[in-house]
Amino acid sequence: MIQEIVKNRKIMWKAVLLIAILSAATNKSVANDCVPRSFGTNNIVCVCNSTYCDSTPEPKPSSPEKGTFHWYVSSRDGLRLSLSKGQMGRCQNDGSLTLNIDTSKRYQTILGFGGAFTDSAGMNIKNLSEATQDQLIRAYFDPKDGSRYTLGRIPIGGTDFSTRAYTLDDYDDDATLQHFALAPEDVEYKIPYARKAVELNPDLRFFSAAWSAPTWMKTNHKINGFGFLKTEYYQTFANYILKFIEEYKKNGVDIWGVSTGNEPFDAYIPFERLNSMGWTPELVGDWIANNLGPTLANSEYNATHIFVLDDQRLGLPWFVNEIFKNEIARNYVYGIAVHWYADILIPPVVLDQTHNNFPDKNLLMTEACEGSFPLEKKVVLGSWERGKRYILSITQYMNHWGVGWVDWNIALNKDGGPTYINNNVDSPIIVNPENDEFYKQPMYYALKHYSRFVDRGSVRIFITDTIEIKAAAFITPSNEIVVVAYNDNNEKTNVVLNDVTSEDYICLELPPHSMNTVIYNK
Repeated sequence: MIQEIVKNRKIMWKAVLLIAILSAATNKSVANDCVPRSFGTNNIVCVCNSTYCDSTPEPKPSSPEKGTFHWYVSSRDGLRLSLSKGQMGRCQNDGSLTLNIDTSKRYQTILGFGGAFTDSAGMNIKNLSEATQDQLIRAYFDPKDGSRYTLGRIPIGGTDFSTRAYTLDDYDDDATLQHFALAPEDVEYKIPYARKAVELNPDLRFFSAAWSAPTWMKTNHKINGFGFLKTEYYQTFANYILKFIEEYKKNGVDIWGVSTGNEPFDAYIPFERLNSMGWTPELVGDWIANNLGPTLANSEYNATHIFVLDDQRLGLPWFVNEIFKNEIARNYVYGIAVHWYADILIPPVVLDQTHNNFPDKNLLMTEACEGSFPLEKKVVLGSWERGKRYILSITQYMNHWGVGWVDWNIALNKDGGPTYINNNVDSPIIVNPENDEFYKQPMYYALKHYSRFVDRGSVRIFITDTIEIKAAAFITPSNEIVVVAYNDNNEKTNVVLNDVTSEDYICLELPPHSMNTVIYNK
């Protein structure tokens, strides 16, 4: 009986592949459909393996003709970037909800979307066959069929999503950094996949952060806990970051930006196990002004951008205000990095306040993941609710001056690891090496509804804010209008998109619990 079931599944899988191959041969614009697998009510993943993976209909650079629109839908009941095309025109007055779009009201320029190349992500990817590894990297970074990620985060040394605690110079009192060296994890798990990603998309920009300085540079001589950088090692730590940039360059990976350190607030949390190093705003301002800023500026990597904070938005705007009292530090800083874990406690108005205080600094959300809270199930395969939280978070950041949104681990296993401190979490892609396959979760599609269509250089424009439908709108460098909207209603919802500057109307019936991306040509 079991052998018969296995045989039937193999026949079904081969049939799906045959249909995909025939479709590709007859019509190159036809996408590969999702191969769904259910893990409970409304919990659907799309399965990819070495020979098949779903892709996006009408891959870029396809553009809607004048007077028409493209509409991509993912829904709780199983649609995944399903494409419809329609004609623009007047809509009947049937009680539809109208969202006005005004392209003359413009806000921030978008930098991009992406995820992190952690040790754990690389370990999981490497557990797949080379062909399946290629499918996974393409799913994120391929400009034609993938998510078109344009940002990648690479830790400097180890993180909690490593299998050991380490830095890139664990030799005590090595003030000249003569023992500095990339770790085996860099060579095996980070650099190879970063290089594959940038080969697919040369527009990809990498930015980095150290979770901790080497322990001998710190006041507590530990990888975590209440420890700070010793003042006598301020310049040494700046040199340490420069050496990291140099070594990655030698290995074919350009580092576009660095932050002053991942989550410095963790050092103040009693019994926190995460790799961390504390900063006060005054001290980090001094370090930027006197050490990190000049060190980068006087090197051949003087175009490397510096981000501050790289922690929860409970540090906004006060922590940044204090840093920027140091005018020299402020002049060196390109942007402000924030994480999403405390967003439920801190309203987005702090993003507006920070932007108003420092309109020349870019606000970038640099880390998010589901399953991070105590007592929460770590991996929930196919969870629509987690995908919903992703797209609503991205929309909120976009509407409050965010220039981008970057996920945490790009791939984890079915336990949400590995992690040496056992703080497992979820990921948009989960690998299943036993069957040489991986699962795209709703979180993956939530990000793709933005990253696929909102090009770098797009500018956010005005769209009506409503309780019923959460939406953000953009004008791209190629003059397309892109609207991303989430319908959280239990019923289908009639919506009119009204471009007030051109009297163009788009009439939509949004499915219940659906992510929607609409594109039209201005």
